[in-house]
Amino acid sequence: MIRIACVGITVMDRIYYVENLPAEGGKYVAQRYTEVGGGPAATAAVAAAKLGAQVDFIGRVGDDDTGNSLLAELESLGVNTRYTRRYTRANSSQSAIMVDAHGERIIINYPSPDLLPDAGWLNAIDFSQWDVVLADVRWHEGAKQAFTLARQAGVMTVLDGDVTPQDISELVALSDHAAFSEPGLARFTSIKETENALKKAQSLTNGQVYVTRGGEGCDWIKNSVLQHQPGFAVDVVDTTGAGDVFHGALAFSLASGSVTEEAVRFACGVAALKCTRPGGRAGIPDCDQTRYFLSLFV
Repeated sequence: MIRIACVGITVMDRIYYVENLPAEGGKYVAQRYTEVGGGPAATAAVAAAKLGAQVDFIGRVGDDDTGNSLLAELESLGVNTRYTRRYTRANSSQSAIMVDAHGERIIINYPSPDLLPDAGWLNAIDFSQWDVVLADVRWHEGAKQAFTLARQAGVMTVLDGDVTPQDISELVALSDHAAFSEPGLARFTSIKETENALKKAQSLTNGQVYVTRGGEGCDWIKNSVLQHQPGFAVDVVDTTGAGDVFHGALAFSLASGSVTEEAVRFACGVAALKCTRPGGRAGIPDCDQTRYFLSLFV
């Protein structure tokens, strides 16, 4: 069985479904509302578990009701939370999300200042037990420490390179695979054009770099040439968590021994299927569902 550790944040997503995303101030009425666990590394963990991996989530929550709910949901979805640290008298992180009729969304994240950034406690964890360690950029110190320990143990590292105010150069350098969002890549390289931005990112690491482009698919550099995997056409309901799911599926596929092209295609398929149902996790498919879906596009 594939063994994966996902290091980063978990948050409570409070999702409001509206006809159109607000373009100006005012009062708006949501057609539907739901609460579900979110966060890049946590949702990637759920995706990897749904695909059949043995998964540990390593992160931080408060000892509030939100923290209780976040951990209970992860456990119910097959993700082990034994290494997650709970802080006393602390609030957990949360996000307010608006999703329109086309599945596009606006996310406002509140990273709780009660959850201390220190990652020294990760030293007590044996990282050699996993086949791959995935980390998001929302807990910088945790990602750096986890990747350092993973590389010392000879374990593959996968980075979710989303937008963050911090310089993530050291995280990219520690990555065997760094998959950026388009905004994340543009911010990291200060280059908007995809191919040149990827080539700049590639020059900063010995690993492989990628950029996810929503419905357009995924690009990466191979032998100095831009490669492209088109996105898959689906009836989009909600794109929340699609990038997180892509990362979890990519880590799973790479750990399974897939070559880059196969791993990217698989991850794009998993992310596309996720978008056909509301919320960040409800639509995540298993391996059989994904393989059947991909067989329709041969």
